[in-house]
Amino acid sequence: MKLDQCEKWLQFETVGVLLGEFRLRFRQWGGRIPRLRRVYSERKDEKEKYNLSSWERIEGSDLKGRHQMFQINRTDNCLTKLDERTFSELNFREREHLQEWLAQIPDALGEDLLIVQKEFDGFDDTRERLDLLALDKDGNLVVIENKLDDTGRDVVWQALKYAAYCSNLTKSQIVDIYQKYLDRYEGGGGASAKICQFLDVEELDEVVLNSGTSQRVIFIAANFRKEVTSTALWLLGSGIRIQCFSVKPYSFGEELLLDIRQIIPTPEAEEYMIGLSSKETEEKRAHATQRSRHSIRYEYWQQLLEKMREEGLTLFQNISPANDNWLNAGSGASGCPFTMIFGKRDVRVQVDFNGSDRDINKAIFDKLHERKGEIEASFGEPLVWERMEHAKQSRVKSVHEFDSYDRDNWPEINRWMIDTLQRLETAIRQPLLEAADYARTHGL
Repeated sequence: MKLDQCEKWLQFETVGVLLGEFRLRFRQWGGRIPRLRRVYSERKDEKEKYNLSSWERIEGSDLKGRHQMFQINRTDNCLTKLDERTFSELNFREREHLQEWLAQIPDALGEDLLIVQKEFDGFDDTRERLDLLALDKDGNLVVIENKLDDTGRDVVWQALKYAAYCSNLTKSQIVDIYQKYLDRYEGGGGASAKICQFLDVEELDEVVLNSGTSQRVIFIAANFRKEVTSTALWLLGSGIRIQCFSVKPYSFGEELLLDIRQIIPTPEAEEYMIGLSSKETEEKRAHATQRSRHSIRYEYWQQLLEKMREEGLTLFQNISPANDNWLNAGSGASGCPFTMIFGKRDVRVQVDFNGSDRDINKAIFDKLHERKGEIEASFGEPLVWERMEHAKQSRVKSVHEFDSYDRDNWPEINRWMIDTLQRLETAIRQPLLEAADYARTHGL
């Protein structure tokens, strides 16, 4: 059958098994082992137009949905139904046929995969072997298990064992496994170079292969048992990357066609689940980072306050360490505390003007600014004056850059904090009290 005869195979299906969406999928076939080209239409009325049934829900039933394929006869403007077949009646075998087809065209599974071994049995203390082992574009190992007409009951447990075994494979071991595959099946070639080419990197040192528990599992079968689908959905909800693909042969005259579809999760659900997983991972990392920062801050304030007490500084003597990046103590002027700030990349000592009345805050700042030369001369160096026109508060500060979370820098940071605080308190306390008294006396 030639493509220039304008014959196309039209397949109707409900791909939104869980989402309830209906779409048309067109596929063009070229040769006996078809390459799949997918074009989707969002027309939801097609289900009623052609009176086609949707898939049964996955939960509580074997995944044996009513699925049909048709040929479009453009001349007579009609459809001809294709006959669904089984692999067994066509004398196709798992290892000799389906496995070879996928090894030749792994992108039939909807993504770029690099097959690194077939019938891999390189596990310690066991002679078990997995069907196909692949790498995805993120450097994750993908265990692919093929089961022809029926999955059987134990395929999930079997694949999870393989994924667990593979989780211990190092980068050098993966390269060695792939090199053996190339030498045996592809006529040789450099495994490292081919992996770099696949991952779009110049050097293999730039990437991490098989990170942590990133291993994925793909199941392929014509029909999936309830035990398999229920377990797969539960594992998905637990963060394990599992996909199920339905593969079914069809015949039309002498032509044999192969339909490959992802059924768990549906493509739409997978995008959502990947996004949700990324969000949850991001949140977990953020919480872990926050806990780490809180711990570092508390530890820093604890030792700084102890150092200040040892040196006889009384300004913060009644202040306790905290998880925040700031500590403040009263200056004697309401709403104008002395503040120490412990940032990741810098530390600061400042006076904040953040009382409830914006006008008073600005008036105090302005009155002090009139004495800027006097204050900075007493302090010994220029200060940063921030009136902050569009905010309620203002501030005067001194800043120094440090890698503050490096504990080796803490003695130097302590010295700067204590010296700067003492100089700022000496230089600005009296002018601050006078400015605050003036602002309130004059009703500003």
